[in-house]
Amino acid sequence: MQNWIIIICIILAALLLLAVACIIALFLLLAIFYVFAVKGRRNKSMEHLKTWKYAHRGLHDAEKPENSMSAFEAALKKGYGIELDIHLTQDNELVVIHDHTLDRCTDSTGTVEEMTVAQLQQCHLGGTQEVIPTFRQVLELFDGKAPMIIELKSTGKNYAELTDRVMEELKDYNGDYCLESFDPNCLKHLKKNYPDVIRGQLSDNYLKNKVDHPLHLRFAMTYMLANFMFQPDFIAYRFEHRKNLSNFLIRKLWKMYSASWTLKNQADYDTAVSEGWIPIFEGFEP
Repeated sequence: MQNWIIIICIILAALLLLAVACIIALFLLLAIFYVFAVKGRRNKSMEHLKTWKYAHRGLHDAEKPENSMSAFEAALKKGYGIELDIHLTQDNELVVIHDHTLDRCTDSTGTVEEMTVAQLQQCHLGGTQEVIPTFRQVLELFDGKAPMIIELKSTGKNYAELTDRVMEELKDYNGDYCLESFDPNCLKHLKKNYPDVIRGQLSDNYLKNKVDHPLHLRFAMTYMLANFMFQPDFIAYRFEHRKNLSNFLIRKLWKMYSASWTLKNQADYDTAVSEGWIPIFEGFEP
């Protein structure tokens, strides 16, 4: 009887050790997957772009609204690059405005994607007489004089149409630029159809700043777990939420380029630059 008890104990101990070994192996596999999941590509074309300071939505103030021609002109005159936001209109044109709706930025209401470019250019920005510019107007203004970080503002399932139209406008443009988006579908489309274009994944801590997505998607977006599929050349992360393991691995292990938004004072700017982030600033001049 004692022999059977000993045998059973040995079997149970072996099974326990096997279970522990399986758990450790699974943990190691998940850790390895995680390390490689956040890896993008390191594109040397970013070298020139990283030497600039970028005015978020142009160099705007009370007289020069965000994403306006006057804000872009001011940035250009001061020697800054710009970050700007692109939407696709109902009539397949491209306009520069941040929000999908008009309420905050203009004296009108409505949804950008449901209006024509002619209708949108009747809307005045920020209590001024300035109107929503087209992407073509901004390209003509910059004409290669300073680089642009172009955010693709997709909505619904228009990511392919939006990306294609932006690339159509950029086809003969000789200046420096890169494209970025919160929507991984935009990066997927760029990777497949425009692999040589510099592309960036925008991100934030979606576990703190909750969006209308399931928890697992917010987790994946926060920690950029789709990078291995869509291979961004850089990441652009909210400054306040930048300290997480994924950003450490992306920047220190994989040596990817990274931009920090939005830097709203000199102290944050100095911190971001000292840490090696490409600065995107607003509300002051560094």
